[in-house]
Amino acid sequence: SMLAFIWAEDENHLIGQDGHLPWHLPADLHYFKEQTLNHSIIMGRKTFASLPQGALPQRRNIVLTHSQDLQLASVQIVHTKSQILTLISDDSLAFIIGGREIFSQFLNEVDYLYVTKIEHQFVGDVYMPTIDYQKFKLVQQKKGIVDSNNVWPYKFLIYQRYNNYK
Repeated sequence: SMLAFIWAEDENHLIGQDGHLPWHLPADLHYFKEQTLNHSIIMGRKTFASLPQGALPQRRNIVLTHSQDLQLASVQIVHTKSQILTLISDDSLAFIIGGREIFSQFLNEVDYLYVTKIEHQFVGDVYMPTIDYQKFKLVQQKKGIVDSNNVWPYKFLIYQRYNNYK
């Protein structure tokens, strides 16, 4: 199965502020839902805790945690990277949705990058780990629509890893 990262970042690669997103961009949440429906989504415990209604519907929610006694409704809990790779083997495309530590752990395995780049600088405390974009080619780019609900210019980009870089 293929592995993708999906996230939004500002001009400085900022992705979080105090356990939540530093911006309000409904169009990006809609895009996220559209892309991840009926797929596995993999996240850390803190990212799971930031979801307002718990497990996301119509997706297999997988939480990677060190905690041995964590139990969450409608979630598969795993403790190792290899457990994840086994779990998602039947999913054509699985998404890692955060946070920073989980992205870092899978930098060498990821096949696709789905990034929403917001053309603005926000205040926050969590940044995306450094990605070597020379190993990826841009395969899709779409400008987001700016309106009264989505006030900053933004674009949806999809990168695919060059085969010889795995």
